Amino acid sequence: MKVGLHPILNDSHIDANPASSQRQLSISLSALAGEQDSTLPLNLCLVLDRSGSMNGKPLKTVKEAAMSLVDKLNERDRISVVTFDHRPQVLIPNQTVENIDEVKQRIEKLKPDGGTAIDEGMKLGMEEASKGKQDRASQIFLLTDGENEHGDNDRCLKLAKLASEYNITLNTLGFGTHWNQDVLEKIADTAGGTLSYIEKPEQALDEFGKLFTRVQSVGLTNAYLLLDLAPNTRLAELKPVAQVAPDTIELPVQTDGDRYSVRLGDLMKEERVVLANLYITRLAPGEHLIANVQVRYDDPGSGREGLLSENIPVRATAQQLYQPAPNSAVQQSILALAKYRQTQIAETKLQQGDKTGAATMLQTAAKTALQMGDRSAATVLQKSATQLQEGGELSESDRKKTRIVSKTVLQEE
Repeated sequence: MKVGLHPILNDSHIDANPASSQRQLSISLSALAGEQDSTLPLNLCLVLDRSGSMNGKPLKTVKEAAMSLVDKLNERDRISVVTFDHRPQVLIPNQTVENIDEVKQRIEKLKPDGGTAIDEGMKLGMEEASKGKQDRASQIFLLTDGENEHGDNDRCLKLAKLASEYNITLNTLGFGTHWNQDVLEKIADTAGGTLSYIEKPEQALDEFGKLFTRVQSVGLTNAYLLLDLAPNTRLAELKPVAQVAPDTIELPVQTDGDRYSVRLGDLMKEERVVLANLYITRLAPGEHLIANVQVRYDDPGSGREGLLSENIPVRATAQQLYQPAPNSAVQQSILALAKYRQTQIAETKLQQGDKTGAATMLQTAAKTALQMGDRSAATVLQKSATQLQEGGELSESDRKKTRIVSKTVLQEE
């Protein structure tokens, strides 16, 4: 496996006259398989909420979805299943996928009981996942339908950070309308995973399947984006780097010697796009080096760690008579990030009791979504804005849909 790495500026021409210019650097990343490369085996751990509120159709459909994933695993993969109410339990210890029927039978016998302690389930799930990490992509699917009433949300986030350090990706699935979207989103963002929303029980099979397809495409792990900036270039001080595809996540930046590093986690065959906000001081007319971009990563398929991709230079041309050279693909990425941040501002205003301000920002986000051709998101965002303008409240379902469409581009029906 190799890294596909393509940096592009939103405008490769720079006006040589102002003291400073702002540019967005879009960096597309993916895992590229060679002819000899096979699919990376999975080390999958399901951490499933079996609390009393999951009784009936919710737990039934989750069990069906979990068993469908087991059917998709092959003999090179590993599986473990942890369940939790206010106490955790190992239902399936980490093992190779040999006796599929026995694994499915244990899942089928799962019964609801008790309260909810998400952090206890996370901790035990991470312990099981850690047993099968060697030469595999380690993924946890954490599903819950409720608030962490018997647990500690701060501990959840500390465990998510630990999972990231141990190269275990944590994906979260919120079931129904009563789960805490802030906590599940932060868990997924911190541990390099994705947040999924299962509004109705019948959607469980589809959401599990989409997430499984995504993690099956993981080819490289423990990836870090390395940015070497030229002396005339600096990162923006506030939220300088974000992922904008396949979903939007603010990414923390670390100083790594003389360069900046951004943890990416897994690289998939599906393209990821990261956007860096740069400021460039005045340049003399002519071509200039702006930055060098590289990726450090592990290749579990070959058992090699700490590999480095090709180091790719990013150049721009300063012009005395400036003629813009905009890139339309990067502009789409800029709009995706704007949609996300506008929705975040709306949520903050709503929490402060400012319905008018929240509605205005949601309308702005809806227009941004339309501008980028994301009609599904525009519909959801405008609906929420209209409800607030008419003096109504947003239901838990409305809030969750608004958050999800702010982070990703939905598939058109």
